[in-house]
Amino acid sequence: MTRNQGRHRFSRRTKLTAGVTGLALTIGLAVAISTAGEPDAAQADGADISQFVDITKQQPNVKVPQPQRGASTGTFTVSCGNNENGHFNPDNFIAQPGVRNGAQHLHDYVGNVSTDADSTNESLAAADTTCRNGDKSTYFWPVVRIDRENEEDQPGQPAEAEVECPDVKRQLKNVPGQAKAEVDRNLEQLKTQISEANNRLKSSANVQDPNFVNNAILGPLRDKRTATIDRIAIAMGRVGQRPQNLQRLAPCTVKDGDAKDAKVAEEAKQAEADAPEKGDGKSASDENELVGNEGEIQRPQVDLTFRGSPVGKVEAMPQFLRILYGDAKVSTNGTKNARNSWTCTGFEDKVLINKYPICPEGSKVKRIHDFNSCWDGKNTDSANHRDHIVAPDQNGKCPKGFKAVPQLRISLTYNIPRDVQVAGQYAVDSFPEEEHNPFSDHDDFANVMGQQIMNRLVQCVNSGRKCRE
Repeated sequence: MTRNQGRHRFSRRTKLTAGVTGLALTIGLAVAISTAGEPDAAQADGADISQFVDITKQQPNVKVPQPQRGASTGTFTVSCGNNENGHFNPDNFIAQPGVRNGAQHLHDYVGNVSTDADSTNESLAAADTTCRNGDKSTYFWPVVRIDRENEEDQPGQPAEAEVECPDVKRQLKNVPGQAKAEVDRNLEQLKTQISEANNRLKSSANVQDPNFVNNAILGPLRDKRTATIDRIAIAMGRVGQRPQNLQRLAPCTVKDGDAKDAKVAEEAKQAEADAPEKGDGKSASDENELVGNEGEIQRPQVDLTFRGSPVGKVEAMPQFLRILYGDAKVSTNGTKNARNSWTCTGFEDKVLINKYPICPEGSKVKRIHDFNSCWDGKNTDSANHRDHIVAPDQNGKCPKGFKAVPQLRISLTYNIPRDVQVAGQYAVDSFPEEEHNPFSDHDDFANVMGQQIMNRLVQCVNSGRKCRE
């Protein structure tokens, strides 16, 4: 499939900024387009081809400590989706609190829906979550993009435009049984509204006119969705707690095709009426999106699993514990905290590398992030965000004075075509000085679980069960 056949791409001459992608919209976010230099001078800044290696030619290097007597061998998996909300921004409230675009690369989020530069313990605890069991923790990592640098859109073959809207159903938690029938009817109405808007978009001769798309399609659709979403909230509120902030899910966008400018117009219009507020998961910065971080953002299959200790039982994590994985600035800081993160499905227990893998047919690109799990027993953070929680030794034992807590493993699996892998056309977002170095891969976690969820997690892991919520 060529680049212009049903797939959105980022132009070399324009950058999609601050928390929005062509793959998934960030709810209600104002989008800004910035031009990077003269068109003729624009270049792709993907990873160097030398950073890509055939996984089948790598030597086994994964050593798993053998469980000792009394080990905690259970697992606890939290189902938080695959960022269907389109929650993206270039912030990092742990490493650079209050700094918009402090990461200088785009982060992909699941869990807490409010995470941005201004997040605090209080704002995170008050926010909603994508996690099915109510876990309000925030999990985020740099996006992976495909950049087919030598393929250009062909004139006269525009990609088909399509309306894209936030998933309201996913945001509804604990729908009362008495309200379920009415809620389901309105959810079906939302689907019908999107279908009708798409039919009008496809039949329109003015699809390239952003004012037409905004005024004739996106605007009316937003109004219809607002009324329908309000009916859902009222129905739930009659017999239980009324959900809050659902109206932010009303605006939709147009993705792909030449109607993408209408997306910009509609979202800019929304921004004027409703500027981003603190704690809404949005980032207002449009100045520092890196030219080098270009291409189609890839949505991974996300697995969040907490594991035990091979040498004994684990204790509960304290709420608001922060943990970093890897080092986003390995070229500056050295390799002490950098981790081998990359592999392919079917090779997870054999090979983890610090290069981009080229996988055999039938195998998928995968990132595995095992977080530190030895806590000092006192602090939820430290000056360098690392000293309060460290890694166990090669046998799984924590240093003296540290306690074993459940170890978080985040696994991210990508459907990246093999020809893209062989051509070296995918890369992780990075700080500019890292130049997409795969060894700069990293991940961030802040524990915002309620005590009941944490207690279930610890009991499951310590009893050797496999639990999923």
